[in-house]
Amino acid sequence: MPRIALVTYDPLPEPSHDRDLPVLREALAAAGAGADVVHWDDDTVDWAAYDLALIRSTWDYSWRTAEFVAWAERCGKVTRLANPAAIVRWNTDKRYLGELGEVGVPVVSTRYLPPGAAPDLPDEHEYVIKPTSGAGARYAARYTPDRHEAAVRHLARMHDEGFTAMVQPYVRSIDTRGERALQFFGGRLLHASRKQAVLAPGAAFDAQKVAHPGLEPWTATEAELAVAERALAAVPDAHGLLYARVDLVDGEDGEPRVMELELVEPNLFLFLHPGSVERVVAAVLAEAELGRGRS
Repeated sequence: MPRIALVTYDPLPEPSHDRDLPVLREALAAAGAGADVVHWDDDTVDWAAYDLALIRSTWDYSWRTAEFVAWAERCGKVTRLANPAAIVRWNTDKRYLGELGEVGVPVVSTRYLPPGAAPDLPDEHEYVIKPTSGAGARYAARYTPDRHEAAVRHLARMHDEGFTAMVQPYVRSIDTRGERALQFFGGRLLHASRKQAVLAPGAAFDAQKVAHPGLEPWTATEAELAVAERALAAVPDAHGLLYARVDLVDGEDGEPRVMELELVEPNLFLFLHPGSVERVVAAVLAEAELGRGRS
């Protein structure tokens, strides 16, 4: 019986918001696997006892990035880790968008302001500020030029905490056509979803946000699929990918652009796509068998 660690974090005192986790655990158990839900920072876990450590809802990694990447590297040395530590390290820093753009992948235009940089912000259009290490729209907000002082305070707070800021034009199509998430598993498109705008005008950067408002199933277009596949092909060590989520929006020309590439702990939305569970389980079991072969 393969042993699989479903890796999450401890959200106490709040309940876990990972709706995929119980679905996946039960489906793996029904398929004959031993699936344990474990916390990535639990020092008592014997990772070598598992054939596969499958990163799922490690949603605190964005403010513990160095610690999390160090854990991934340790874990990957004693068992099979999905996704692999090298991919985790690359994807935890959203400066990867600049790298994708440099090799011709259509991405949302992005500038980076590290700690110590001057607050060089747009004065002609609405824009977004968010950290290069972030999840669930944490520390993200949209600004119009007349809210310059609030944006500067946002930057100062992020810089004080050691974060590099990303500055992007606010993609207006999100308000009408939403943001699409294309999920890949085992090297193939699994399913797609669409959600409404996350960032409301005037909302504070440190306000609580709904990460996936208005989520609904979506049928990916040929153009969306082509851009998503180009982005994944450009990932360093892409052959090691078990899962991926490519978040897309439409540019001013109506063509899809990569907003984010989620390769660490993307929500799979299995509750929205129950027909995908069987394919995910099959791919996870195959990955676990590869882990058994290395032990």
